[in-house]
Amino acid sequence: MAADQLDRIDHAILAALGENARMTVTELAERVGLSKTPCAARLRRLEEAGVIRGYRAIVDHVRLGRGHVAFVQVHLTDTKTPALAAFEAAVRAIPEVEECHLIAGAFDYLVKVRTRDIDAFRRVLGERISALPHVSHTSTFVAMGTVVDRGT
Repeated sequence: MAADQLDRIDHAILAALGENARMTVTELAERVGLSKTPCAARLRRLEEAGVIRGYRAIVDHVRLGRGHVAFVQVHLTDTKTPALAAFEAAVRAIPEVEECHLIAGAFDYLVKVRTRDIDAFRRVLGERISALPHVSHTSTFVAMGTVVDRGT
């Protein structure tokens, strides 16, 4: 389903669920101005089309002991398809990696790493990320605080 196939009500459903994915279908229907059955049908259609890929809890990482965030620019020695695939498969196996994005620019990947503290990050960087296939070198940026986190 393409974005141009979504109407105002679909967007309202997505916005409401973005604020509170635990609301009941009845609450959602009231919020978007539909009765329960048509709202449930739209919700099911959005899920089946892959527009809604799932639901998750937004956790407090500081309370879980994972409040240290660093972003790592990764430069590869090879950017041919097999090298990219090898790097991507290996980076998925590192539990401290929260996000990894292929970048068009001066480096190849931007990796968001979440750890307990700087010492734990240094170990992940030195022992895991730097040892990934085809990594040439990295540059690290430590987050001092979070300004916007929409939990998506």
